[in-house]
Parts: sequence; C-alpha cells; structure tokens
Amino acid sequence: MVRIRGQIGAWPVDLTVELDAQDWAQLAQHVTLADPPVAAAAPAASVPANDALWQTALELLRQAGQIEGPQLLAQLAGLAGSEAAGKRLLVRLRHCPQVRMETAADAPLYRWIGAQ
Repeated sequence: MVRIRGQIGAWPVDLTVELDAQDWAQLAQHVTLADPPVAAAAPAASVPANDALWQTALELLRQAGQIEGPQLLAQLAGLAGSEAAGKRLLVRLRHCPQVRMETAADAPLYRWIGAQ
C-alpha cells in the first residue's frame, strides 16, 4: 500500500493505492535506479561498521538528550562521512522507537526517550 498526501494547487490530496505482489513486480520492471543501492554494493564485512555507526548515532542523541534537526544532521553527516549518509541516519532515527521527533518553531526537535 502506498499513501500519497499533499496538495495540487489549492486542493488537498490524500490518496491510498493498494498494490499486490504482481502489481509491484510490474512496476519494478519500469523503474531504473540512477545509482545502485549502497547495501547491495557494500561487502558483507561492512555491516558491523554500519551497526557501529548506528550505535554511535543513538549514543550521540542519548548523551545530548535533544537536538534540533539541522544540528543533528550536521553531526551525523560528520560521523557518516557524507550528507547523504547523514540523512539516512536521520531518517532511521526518526523511525526509532527510542526517539521522538517533535515539531518546533524553526526546526524539528529530536528527543531521546530511551527504551519503551
């Protein structure tokens, strides 16, 4: 299932598209990726390094308690070695059950809430 939300002009759009396995397979035939996925290109030995990077990102937020999104992204990009890798970590943090993202006045605020 894919949910699309946004606006077309002044009209709000909230669309849910349900696709079965055959639909996904047919769609995949028409999609080409500009760059190969990083996980597919990386050797199996790099998986623990990614886990170590993830643990470091969690520890960074845990020690800070809370960090605004732009500042957190800058720190994660420095840890990961690129802005793209930092953004991937930021998205992963956004969906982590130990982290709560709150909307603040100027930027999202990432808070460490710990184990639930």
